[in-house]
Amino acid sequence: MLFNSHIFLFAFLPVALGGYWWLRGRGLARASLGWLLLASLAYYGWWEPRYLALILGSIGTNYALGRALERRRGGRALVATGVALNLAALAWFKYAGWLLETVRGLAGFDAHLGAIVLPLAISFFTFQQLSYLVDVHRGAPAEHDLLHFALFVSFFPQLIAGPIVRQQELAPQFRAPAPPASVRALLAAGLSLFLLGLFKKTVLADGVAAYATPVFEAADRGATITFFESWGGALAYTFQLYLDFSGYCDMAMGLAWCFGYRLPMNFDTPYQATGIIDFWRRWHLTLSRFLRDYLYIPLGGNRRGAPRHWLNLMLVMTLGGLWHGAGWNFALWGFVHGLLLLVNLAWRRLRDRLSQRPPAAWEVTAGSLLTFALVVVARDLFRTDTLAGAMAMLRGAAGLEGAVLDARLAGTLGFLSPWVSFSGLHAGSFDLHGVPWLVGLWIVCRHLPETPRLFAWTGLALDPRSPGDGGDGIWRPGSGRLQAWRPDMRWALAVATLGAVAVVQLSRVMEFLYYRF
Repeated sequence: MLFNSHIFLFAFLPVALGGYWWLRGRGLARASLGWLLLASLAYYGWWEPRYLALILGSIGTNYALGRALERRRGGRALVATGVALNLAALAWFKYAGWLLETVRGLAGFDAHLGAIVLPLAISFFTFQQLSYLVDVHRGAPAEHDLLHFALFVSFFPQLIAGPIVRQQELAPQFRAPAPPASVRALLAAGLSLFLLGLFKKTVLADGVAAYATPVFEAADRGATITFFESWGGALAYTFQLYLDFSGYCDMAMGLAWCFGYRLPMNFDTPYQATGIIDFWRRWHLTLSRFLRDYLYIPLGGNRRGAPRHWLNLMLVMTLGGLWHGAGWNFALWGFVHGLLLLVNLAWRRLRDRLSQRPPAAWEVTAGSLLTFALVVVARDLFRTDTLAGAMAMLRGAAGLEGAVLDARLAGTLGFLSPWVSFSGLHAGSFDLHGVPWLVGLWIVCRHLPETPRLFAWTGLALDPRSPGDGGDGIWRPGSGRLQAWRPDMRWALAVATLGAVAVVQLSRVMEFLYYRF
């Protein structure tokens, strides 16, 4: 069941919301949480009922392990057992087939596991429960209420594709939920954010997908991808991925607000970053936080000398790439981002030695444009299904396959015309109609604020960043007229209009990209 489906919008959500607030209005707070848990499990089981046993077993096992860890502080063997059990389940469902295929290719023997269906959301609820076990091992209190723990894991707005929430962020809210008197304000803000996220997904992300998918599919089929096709397809996918995933996160936060609960933001205008380090402080914030706190820092971080620091960074980024999917393309994508982080670190140190002045405006702009270009090129590895397809895209981006444009542009490039062929784009359907999309989405992604910042004054958006990165728990309002949502008639009309356009697009339902991870 997708957020962008008729059955969710017009059947599941009204029933879930109505039942929850009906119980809350009658003072039945615990019953309302039970209703929310049942709704969350129904939402998960709609996809594949048999995997309800998996998530319920995972919840029960990790709840028991957390209680046992609290009774035996410092039990390394116990926390290691918990981590191993969670990772074993993830490895079996997500990586076993890929690893066997890799070994078969290297060793040349014939063996098959059969089809293993990847359970929905396993990467997300596994990481949430891993963080919980490690936090309890480090001294945080365990969750004693099984209902609260089960909701922390299965709360349907964030269950399928995040954000990756910590137990201490969500479970305490179940103990002190928002009062029923605040329901109107919560619904106004929550539904507004949800509809804006729905617009980002169904209109913008799904719209530009038509100019990305054919190019990457052609590359994976072995077609020759020329310069403009490669860059056009990669740019389209870069915008699609961000708008698709951030749109989902906006919808998840908005739905949580409708029930009176707060979730951490997951994005902070990543395509406005001024360096790769800055990019990873803005992109998928809760995953970056998890990798930092539960992998990078335990490995030693930057505390054991430069070589160990570099190794830790490369290992974390490569594993972060593999978290997204079982395949060498994902591993290579993470590895490349690790290298880019090392280059960014080296450049910062060199610049600090050469000059003490802050970067000039042109340097900041140049760094931002270069960062964006590098992110776009790396997306070729992330989006293609095969290494051969990725190489076809990269060869095209480098101009090694020539530059081809639509014949209608012949004679318009002046002295550049001899270097360009005007035989027409042939890798799918990326043509002149895609250019306005790219220009418009460039403006949206490079110059507008992150959508939840419009609602920052409500105090509903949690900040997952550490104090060292500027976080203090709550997203603060920014400056500018665009960052001032209010529950008034003007905003109601604007959001309703965008929401209506988004609902009209539900006829072409497309899965969220991060569902597959």
